Amino acid sequence: MELLTHTAVTALVTLRDVFPIALVLVVFQFLVIRRRPPNPQRVIIGFAYVLAGMTLFLVGLEEALFPLGKTMAQQLTDPQFLYGAAGVGAAPHWLDYLWVYAFAAAIGFATTVAEPALIAVSLKAEEVSGGSISAMGLRLAVAVGVAVGVALGAFRIVTGTPLPLYIMAGYVVVIVQTVYAARSIIPLAYDSGGVTTSTVTVPVVAALGLGLASTIPGRHPLIDGFGLIAFASLFPIMSVMAYALLTAWLKRGKGRKQEETTP
Repeated sequence: MELLTHTAVTALVTLRDVFPIALVLVVFQFLVIRRRPPNPQRVIIGFAYVLAGMTLFLVGLEEALFPLGKTMAQQLTDPQFLYGAAGVGAAPHWLDYLWVYAFAAAIGFATTVAEPALIAVSLKAEEVSGGSISAMGLRLAVAVGVAVGVALGAFRIVTGTPLPLYIMAGYVVVIVQTVYAARSIIPLAYDSGGVTTSTVTVPVVAALGLGLASTIPGRHPLIDGFGLIAFASLFPIMSVMAYALLTAWLKRGKGRKQEETTP
């Protein structure tokens, strides 16, 4: 009964959040464009699907993924897990949290591959580019970037180092990559950093950061727990441009080999 009540409340909240978007579309359709939508019944049915899907998805995140991410962070930072019964109370060291970094990378990769926004963008990129950009290759490149970023963000929480240093260094790398990357990949790379911070990745990564900050001695959840999303949005830009540069370099290498072997 409690779950049904929570689902109904979430549905109402979702309707409230989506209603302004629908209102803007309707106003522009009838007052600005002044044309009736070609398939109004399909639009209404699709809108109902969106509401139902978002409601169930949000309930699933709150009931399963969000608590699971926090619980995993607490278990991986438990002193008994890190040091065993004999080492409880030992001074923590960043090398003791290798399983935390591995879990952060794995959960960042998995959530990004399953991100609906990234799937949509990658399919459109493949369609618009005529197949020169692989949808799966783009998804994997973004997922690797998020995995590295979230793992590095977990390292930052463990060590307590300042967040701005990582972000500034990351954007220096992005600027250098932008100078050398192909013009066709730069906008897609920058957009890839935004689509990762969506419905699947954000709750799980945020739960991981808060769980780490609340269990590691000397860390504050508000100061140290947040910031992982910044890593998750920055590093995909770097990984996509690196993927494009590597692909271009490999193609040039193959072209040179063919020229050398051609009589």
